[in-house]
Amino acid sequence: MTTRGVLYVHSAPRALCPHIEWAVAGVLGARVSLDWTRQPASPGTWRAELSWQGEAATASKLASALRGWHLLRFEVTCEPSAATEGERFSCTPRLGIYHAVTGIHGDIMIPEDRLRAAAARAARGESDLHAEITKLLGKPWDDELEPFRYAGEGAPVRWLHQVV
Repeated sequence: MTTRGVLYVHSAPRALCPHIEWAVAGVLGARVSLDWTRQPASPGTWRAELSWQGEAATASKLASALRGWHLLRFEVTCEPSAATEGERFSCTPRLGIYHAVTGIHGDIMIPEDRLRAAAARAARGESDLHAEITKLLGKPWDDELEPFRYAGEGAPVRWLHQVV
């Protein structure tokens, strides 16, 4: 089953850009040459976008390939298909990686066990329920990435299909 999605590299140091292309090519099984543009939200960094088409696990493979690199901010999305839900991965140097399952309209779908665990932590006084839900919805990642998303409006996007 194939789906499609987008890789947003919101900011990366110039020296990391070829390594990102190499990692993405390894996941997609095809040569990748991204159109890098300066990231005005963080001078000295670069940004790129890549639309992809491939198997449903492609988004998680891309996020795994990129997740450990310091100073890299990125997001990977995967559209839902007839057989799978959609996904969103967000990553910042300060917060690490965030993963959410998304429905057909793009809403974040929080699994029951994660909601129960958040409610239990709040009931034990370990945290505030509002803060737990905010984190489950990925708001800290959205807050940190929003200036980088805005800076990328109007950037070119290219489609790349996974080699099967």
